[in-house]
Amino acid sequence: MTLDLIGLAAGLVLLVAGGRGLVSGAGGLARDLGVSPLVIGLTVVAFGTSAPELAVNAIAAMRGSGEVAFGNLVGSNLANIGLVVGAAAIVRPLTIQSIVITREIPMMLLASLAALVMAMDGLRGDATLEFDRSDALLLFLFFGVFLYYTVGDTLRSRPQDTFVDQLEKRRLRRFHSLGTQLALILGGLVGLTAGGHLTVEGAVGIAEALEIPKSIIGLTVIAVGTSLPELSTSIIAARRGETDLAVGNIVGSNIFNLLFVLGVSAAIHPVPVPDGGLLDLSAAVVMAGMLWIVCSAYGGRRVTHAEGWLLIASYVGYVFARAS
Repeated sequence: MTLDLIGLAAGLVLLVAGGRGLVSGAGGLARDLGVSPLVIGLTVVAFGTSAPELAVNAIAAMRGSGEVAFGNLVGSNLANIGLVVGAAAIVRPLTIQSIVITREIPMMLLASLAALVMAMDGLRGDATLEFDRSDALLLFLFFGVFLYYTVGDTLRSRPQDTFVDQLEKRRLRRFHSLGTQLALILGGLVGLTAGGHLTVEGAVGIAEALEIPKSIIGLTVIAVGTSLPELSTSIIAARRGETDLAVGNIVGSNIFNLLFVLGVSAAIHPVPVPDGGLLDLSAAVVMAGMLWIVCSAYGGRRVTHAEGWLLIASYVGYVFARAS
C-alpha cells in the first residue's frame, strides 16, 4: 500500500513535468522551423494541456485497466470545470470572450452529450456498456470536425480572436538551443511514459488494497493529479488578468479529452463503462451546462466569486457522494 502511494505520487509528478517539458520543447522547435503561432496554439499547446490524461489513459487501455481510463477522463473533465474554473474565479472574477461562449462551450457540451449517448448504446440490448473501436472512429471524426471548424473560424476572425495567441504565449517558453529543445521533447515523452505506468500501477494497487472500484481512484486522485497543469495555468492567468484564457484553456482541454483521448483509449482497447459511469457522464453534461449558464445567460459573460464557490461546491459534493 505504501509503495503504491509513493508510486502514484511519483507518477503524477512525472506526468506534470513531462507534459510541461514536451510543450516547451516542441513549441520552441516548431517556432524555429517557421510554424505559425496560430498552428502551435491549436496543436502543440492543446495536446500538451491534456498530455497527462492521454498518457494515463493509453497505458491503462494497454494494460486492460479500462475502469481507470474511464474514471480519469470523466473525472478530469469534472475537475476542470468544478475545481479549476471555480478556483480561478475565486482568485479573480472571470470575464469571458464571446467566442468562448458561442463556440467553445457549446462544442464541449455537445461532445459531453455525444459521449453519454455512445455509452448508453448497450442499454438497447444485452451488449456490454463500453466505448469500442467503432465509437473511437466516431470520436475521431468529431475531433476532425472540431479542428476544421476551429481553425477555419480562427483564421476568419484572426484580427479579433486573440485567445490562441494568448494561450501560445503563456504556455510556451522560448528555447534557442536545438539540443535543449530536443532534450525537452525526449525528456517529456519519457516522463509521460514513466509517469503513466507508475500512476496506473499505483492506482490499481491502492484500489485493490482498499477494495474500492478502480474507477473511483481514477475519478478522484488521478483526475485531480492530471488536471494540475490546467489548474496552475488557469490560476496564473487569472492572477495576471488574462481571465478569458483561464476558461478557454479548460474548455479546449475538455473537448480534447472527450474526443481525442477517449478515442485513442477506445481504439487501443474497449473502455468499459463501470457501475455509476452513466451517472458520471451525466454529471459531466450537467457541469458543462452549468458553466454555459454561468458564463452567458445568468452571469452576463462573467464568472463571479460566488459562482466560483458554487462550481467548487458542486464538484466536491458530487465526488464525495460517489466515493462514499
